Amino acid sequence: MSNKIPLSFLDLAPVPQGKTIAEGIAQTVETAQQAEKSGLNRYWMAEHHNMPGIASAATSVLLSHIGSQTDRIRIGAGGVMLPNHAPLVIAEQFGTLQALYGDRVDLGLGRAPGTDGATFQALRRQMKDAERFPQDVQELMYFLGNDADGSPVQAFPGAKSGIPIWILGSSLFGATLAAHLGLPYVFASHFAPQMLGQAIEAYREQFKPSVYLDKPYVMLAANLLLADDDATARYHFTSAQQSFVRLRRGETGQMPKPTHDMDSIWSQAEKMMVDNALSVSFIGSVDTVKPRLAAFLATYQPDELIVTANIYDQAARIRSLELTPELNLFTLQ
Repeated sequence: MSNKIPLSFLDLAPVPQGKTIAEGIAQTVETAQQAEKSGLNRYWMAEHHNMPGIASAATSVLLSHIGSQTDRIRIGAGGVMLPNHAPLVIAEQFGTLQALYGDRVDLGLGRAPGTDGATFQALRRQMKDAERFPQDVQELMYFLGNDADGSPVQAFPGAKSGIPIWILGSSLFGATLAAHLGLPYVFASHFAPQMLGQAIEAYREQFKPSVYLDKPYVMLAANLLLADDDATARYHFTSAQQSFVRLRRGETGQMPKPTHDMDSIWSQAEKMMVDNALSVSFIGSVDTVKPRLAAFLATYQPDELIVTANIYDQAARIRSLELTPELNLFTLQ
């Protein structure tokens, strides 16, 4: 692939086993600072609830902290799970972020609850709220846009901020919604790659130019963990693999330590499930990863790539980000 594209980072603010949430957040700040130092374009955080190994539940609050500890890198949600919130509240929160940090702020929106059913109810939401997602997105766009003058309800801060809105998805639903609204689209290929080709094809074919975007813009997500050798990278990636096994078993816990023996942890069926869910993963040394990643980019032709490394070992996360510019596949800031 000859044309370089921007590279961004998605963080779940992992809380490693044996660490406090405060310690996990401190490591998250260090990760964001290294992402900026390495020249990445965006630093996004994802909203999850009732998960002791993830510290980004109050997404906009933590993003504000990240914004105060960085200078250039764009900050944003990847994403806010809009069914959990009133659109006005999100408009006010992200309008506040923009007032604080200027045009560095992005707002990615997802339809999933980002949690389990009981927690969904504790958030005072109902399952039918997800069915209103298209209407809620448009309501949020209205609050952040220029057309609310004279309206009895306006977002202060937020009105006329023009904060870029992205639609996140892992199915045809989000792809067609983003296309219909003329918004950029992010596909969650880092954990749900099954419909990757179909979704981005549908988005590109059905895209309608808008005041926000004149042509389709696709960002794909991938797991990326670079190390000085392949064995080290594979070892640290076992933390992410263990997390997926626990999630499927309905178990909770902090981010697990890596292991040299995954076969003692997962069944063959669980291994197949995890390998499938995490198939868009590039794990190894720069020399190992570079040709595989180049082939992936050539196949799907994204406009941007966002990567994540949700693992236990902080030094390994930082080392991966330090090595990322050596891939030489991306436009770095």
